[in-house]
Amino acid sequence: MKVVIVGGGASGMMCAALLKKEDCEVVLIEKNEKLGKKLFITGKGRCNLTNDCTIEDFLANVVVNSKFVMSAIHGFTSQDTMAFFEENSLKLKVERGNRVFPESDKSSDVIKCLERVIKSNKTQILLNTEVDKILTENGIAKGVITDTGAVILADKVIIATGGISYSSTGSTGDGYRWAKALGHNVIAVRPALVPILLKETYGLQGLSLKNVSASIVRDGKILYSQFGEMIFTHSGVSGPIILSLSSLINKYYDGKKFDGKYTLCVDLKPALTQETLDNRILREFSQKINCEIKNVLPELMPKALVSVVLAQASIKPSQTVNSIRKEQREKLVGTIKNLMFDITGLENINAGIITSGGVDCKQINPKDMSSKIVQNLYFIGEVLDVDALTGGFNLQIAFCTAHQVCAALMRA
Repeated sequence: MKVVIVGGGASGMMCAALLKKEDCEVVLIEKNEKLGKKLFITGKGRCNLTNDCTIEDFLANVVVNSKFVMSAIHGFTSQDTMAFFEENSLKLKVERGNRVFPESDKSSDVIKCLERVIKSNKTQILLNTEVDKILTENGIAKGVITDTGAVILADKVIIATGGISYSSTGSTGDGYRWAKALGHNVIAVRPALVPILLKETYGLQGLSLKNVSASIVRDGKILYSQFGEMIFTHSGVSGPIILSLSSLINKYYDGKKFDGKYTLCVDLKPALTQETLDNRILREFSQKINCEIKNVLPELMPKALVSVVLAQASIKPSQTVNSIRKEQREKLVGTIKNLMFDITGLENINAGIITSGGVDCKQINPKDMSSKIVQNLYFIGEVLDVDALTGGFNLQIAFCTAHQVCAALMRA
């Protein structure tokens, strides 16, 4: 049996690493000059390769088509991913939020580990090789044709080309084009895990907030909330909780506008009730009764936020503490618990860590990732219409879908 894997990213590399069968010849084709180009920049170069959580928690973090990957994650859990790398001499560590990283903090070590296994399997690796189309005959995949016209015949063809975010790494949507040409439905792609754009950032760019709660409010109703870290940029906000929120709301965004009025509400003190926060403010006020309020609030929040909070609470920065009325203090408490920013959009898809949308999972068999339309054709990883929140879940999807097809082929 000869298997061609198109795409040398996370899912393609894992597929080549796991596909160990005596009578199986494997060819891994990558258009770039090296494997794992996008994997190299994940996790800010540290590579958050999975999340050490239960299957239930994993599925809860899959935003789109969690049922589709249920079989795959049962077949190759996060712990299986960790065991694979550790058995192949890559030391790992688990950080806050169960995020798993190489102990060295180098994504290049993850790539080197996969490459070692792939080469030990005697896989043929074709770099700088671009596939032009999938070769089929009577509804059966027969191989691929490169852009030079070379024909590479195969018994099985696995598409692992990723999405279209970070196009500089080679993710240019080839898999979607081939899928459509072969009769598959491709769900419209949208940016996922991207910064959120705001109407006004009030000069806060670079300000990082930890242990805050951020909520998306549409027309006065809270849609989603996340707790953790965020950072202000020149055009909006980013950081772990913001990226996750973007994936939860991208379905309401058409690329130009949202389907209603969207507001980002930030609770700067989520661990405190309004009453507890009010008592804390009273305590601060009692110690500095003659001070201007702008000089007291830095005890409660980053100094850069003081003017924004006071403006939304309708309190003059120069007003002295002893002149603050009860209703003003109550409004201040409410503002600290609910600092609001108008949302104007999402960063474009090329800024996305991953792509939402892709090959319609209804046309893919979840038991082995095979196409229901073209025989002997498989789709794995980000090219599928499956995406998850930040935290290592998307790479785990790449790895477990790769395992799913390998397990099926090794049984054949």
